[in-house]
Amino acid sequence: MHKLTVEEMNRLDVAAFKEAPKLPLVVVLDNVRSLHNVGSVFRTADAFRLSGVCLCGITGRPPMVEIHKTALGAEDSVDWEYFEDPLAAVEALRRRGYLIFAVEQVAGSRPLHQLRLSPDQKYALVLGNEVKGVTQSVVDASDAAVEIPQYGTKHSLNVSVSAGIVLWEFAKQLGFSYE
Repeated sequence: MHKLTVEEMNRLDVAAFKEAPKLPLVVVLDNVRSLHNVGSVFRTADAFRLSGVCLCGITGRPPMVEIHKTALGAEDSVDWEYFEDPLAAVEALRRRGYLIFAVEQVAGSRPLHQLRLSPDQKYALVLGNEVKGVTQSVVDASDAAVEIPQYGTKHSLNVSVSAGIVLWEFAKQLGFSYE
């Protein structure tokens, strides 16, 4: 067995990515302060061919060297938009037919492994600030909350790690064909 080269992986270029079908899923970054986390979310959004990313509040926006360092160009392939207020992003997505899920530990949140999604529905996942989490007004405006069960001494994961875990589960359940 040998490691595949970039050519052997048949990766899409940016133009082909823009034209390719997308997973009906958007990530909303609610005041994420680390530019490296922002870049990492862009890279994961590219990997799963998401419909887009909404950057809100203090969340950094491309072009920025620190975002590019972890995004590796995904900030150019993935569609994104900026909202000063994360609640405005949630309201705009709801008007576009998205169900809003806060990724947060709140009363009544559903454990990720118990979540059942409809492949006919569009979803938006809100990920919050590294210290304060998802803004309470956004939690209140969400249709549901989902959390990643954790069994150690810590009760949180890095926001970009959380994004990868939750996006994998949503992509798997939505059964989206990447062909």
